[in-house]
Amino acid sequence: MPYLSLKIAWLAGSHVGIPDGSPLLEHRTAVAVANGVTVLMDACVIVLALVLTRPWGLRLPAWLLTVPMWVATGLLTPIMTGFPVQLLVTAFGGAVRTTDDGGRTFLDSWVFVVVYGGFLVQGLALGTLFALYARDRWGRLWRGRLWDLPRAVLGTAAQKTVAVAAAVLAVPPLAAHLLWACGATTGLNADRIADRTSDFHIVEAQSAVFLAVAVAAGLMLAFRRGRALPVRVPLALAWTGSAAAACWAGWQAVASLVVTESAAERPTALMNLTYACGMIVGFLVAGLAARLLVARAAGRRTA
Repeated sequence: MPYLSLKIAWLAGSHVGIPDGSPLLEHRTAVAVANGVTVLMDACVIVLALVLTRPWGLRLPAWLLTVPMWVATGLLTPIMTGFPVQLLVTAFGGAVRTTDDGGRTFLDSWVFVVVYGGFLVQGLALGTLFALYARDRWGRLWRGRLWDLPRAVLGTAAQKTVAVAAAVLAVPPLAAHLLWACGATTGLNADRIADRTSDFHIVEAQSAVFLAVAVAAGLMLAFRRGRALPVRVPLALAWTGSAAAACWAGWQAVASLVVTESAAERPTALMNLTYACGMIVGFLVAGLAARLLVARAAGRRTA
């Protein structure tokens, strides 16, 4: 509610939390569109909370719930993991960029606490609700261990091909994120180079981690690695890793499509390649996990 109230106030013309001279006041149309989109996205969270807690939510088609929950996982998880680390790094002297090149402040400092603190609580609450809902509705589909699953469900040639393709496609974005996290500027535009503070390095490092988790989970599912593990472990890793890799890369790609005022702000070829490959890797790994669940559900109905 604080987040929605703040966004609606901005859409209504209020400048609460926006200091005089902020660069945001110079791009009113673009900011209004962005605020409208994010208001709709956060309103969807309210709908999801109702679906996960009301009896009629159990009657919805699986895809109608899992797709938006997967997207929500992908957008909220990087914030939930990155924001506390950013606070810790800032407490020890790290820098977070809140001004433009001219020294003008984008937003008052309390806005970041309200927005990202709200996302943190929202992610924890929504994730807990979904975990309880999924256990009650689909918990039977991830019982047992990897070695208990028949070849028709896990380890087919097609699944192995998809997992290998995801691993190969993950190499360029993984290398790029690691380079940028370690301080390299290769392939970055001028605006992003100037924007490299502690939070930038944290975001790039965790992007590399989520990609690696997604690829590892995909290989575990396709090649039955860690066969003694419960099925829910690689499934949970595939869900979280693929969602974070695909949705966060997608969010960055969409942001890069916005018309910019200078060449310094336009994404480079390497940045576009990184976003595109990250999205594809996430979709491929999510497809592997979905294939497993669908196959197990079909097998149980047949039995």
